[in-house]
Amino acid sequence: MARSSLTRRLGLHLGAHLGKRKGTAVDKGELLLGQRRIYILPTGPGLGFGALLLVLLIGSINYNLGLGYALTFLALSCAVVDMLLTWLNLAYLRLNPVRAPNVFAGQEASFELQLRDTSRRARYAIAVDIAAADATKTGEPRHAVDIPANGSTTVRLALPSETRGWLDAPRLTLSTRFPLGLFRAWSYWRPDARALVYPFPEEGAPPLPAASSSAADGAGHAGEDDFAGVRPYQAGDPLRRLAWRQIARLDPRDGGQLATKHFEGGARTELVLDLAALSPRLDLELRLSRMTRWVLEAESRALPYAFRLGAEQFDAANGVAHQAACLRALALHGLGGAR
Repeated sequence: MARSSLTRRLGLHLGAHLGKRKGTAVDKGELLLGQRRIYILPTGPGLGFGALLLVLLIGSINYNLGLGYALTFLALSCAVVDMLLTWLNLAYLRLNPVRAPNVFAGQEASFELQLRDTSRRARYAIAVDIAAADATKTGEPRHAVDIPANGSTTVRLALPSETRGWLDAPRLTLSTRFPLGLFRAWSYWRPDARALVYPFPEEGAPPLPAASSSAADGAGHAGEDDFAGVRPYQAGDPLRRLAWRQIARLDPRDGGQLATKHFEGGARTELVLDLAALSPRLDLELRLSRMTRWVLEAESRALPYAFRLGAEQFDAANGVAHQAACLRALALHGLGGAR
């Protein structure tokens, strides 16, 4: 009874210890694979090799074969060395997430991960794969990489995106069977990386809304009260504002380009992209998808545009920073704590 109680107690202690290791093996951020984070078990061929050693040992004992003993223990020592080398092939690697570019819903998000060696041993045939729970959903193929001594290698894992918002990097499994394949060593890692998924731009969206006119004094004609100068032509500028005299003086072979007259004062036309202006009968995701299409179209035509999305309001502008701020607001709209 005492022996049974001791065995049960040891089993409970071992289960709790493994459970704790499994829970801490998915910590975020840079990770060093120490000895407490690596698991190792014999593979199918390893179990077969162990059975063969058992048969050799029984035969040697039964027939009292000296060479049989030598062969058995030589093969056993090779298996022990293989177990150590398999564990060392994964031990003390530094894992670090690099970047995850933003994508549109429906596209594949690419997570770039770095595996770096901190010793003077080269690492071979390390498989990086999405953990079993997620791999069944994505069908992501395995990536096998080699890492040079005191060097690093980069792995790119693709994960399909379905809805807008933040997409966290999946839980990964790093494993190896190098050199003989008798043992499999593995560890878990959840990279501290996430990609922002924008709404997918609506296909066949209506054209951009008409620019609104406004004036501080309620007067003015088309924003042409005061001539402010000449600026480079931008897509969407009316032809009647082209500065023909300046254009005639420029030689295209010398880098000349179209120029447009610029006016200030009076009424101003402003392109406003406002979610509230869309019909509330449309689905919210469809409206966000349409706003995404309009933002991309306005940027492609270099049209300054104001952006209104509930509490998110941006003055008229254009450029990479303005586009990124608008798309980020669209991606996180209504997601609350996801910001």
